[in-house]
Amino acid sequence: MARIKLSFPDDVFCFETRMPVRITDINGANHLGNDALISMLSEARAQFLVSYGIQEASKDGTGIIVTDLATMYQSESFFPEMLRFEVGLMDFNKYGGDFVFRVTKAESGQPVAMAKYGFVFFNYHRKEVVPVPESFRSRFA
Repeated sequence: MARIKLSFPDDVFCFETRMPVRITDINGANHLGNDALISMLSEARAQFLVSYGIQEASKDGTGIIVTDLATMYQSESFFPEMLRFEVGLMDFNKYGGDFVFRVTKAESGQPVAMAKYGFVFFNYHRKEVVPVPESFRSRFA
């Protein structure tokens, strides 16, 4: 399989947060594990949504569901480094789009990873994909 290559325009990122690499994030090779990075990406996405006043699921049962994930690792990260997570949105379609992430070491700016989560809006009560709410589309698309 060919290597995944991700790149995103700088102007797509509209949020940033910082998180430390915890000792529990370290794997057997003594660096940040891929499972821990994926959890950190989910945390960054949740913080992004909260910062814009968006709930993971609305009262009518509509929420965001992740459809796919692509991650391109660029360098190791170690305990207790502080990581900077930049988050943005792009490639909207009728039902969703992509959350995109740029992860760097906060102190040096060294790239650690790029990632993208495909997502759709999903009504958990009806168990079906639904169109992007207009309030979400008008804010980010």
